[in-house]
Amino acid sequence: MSFDQIREFLLKMQNDHSLRDEVISSSTADDVALIALERGYVFSGDELLRFSGKKVDKVTVRKNDVPGEYN
Repeated sequence: MSFDQIREFLLKMQNDHSLRDEVISSSTADDVALIALERGYVFSGDELLRFSGKKVDKVTVRKNDVPGEYN
């Protein structure tokens, strides 16, 4: 599992305001995973979703359920 990579990315994100803004404005977990990959962190959007509800220092991962979302 890439949970260690997710934790490291979240720690970096809390100190990098531009990265945090980019992640917050992303639409999907896959988008966040691509942002992370560009910075050398390897995890999938699915792994990030499984991390939902967990907290790393000051950052909590939350899955947003969008009404009308198609699966």
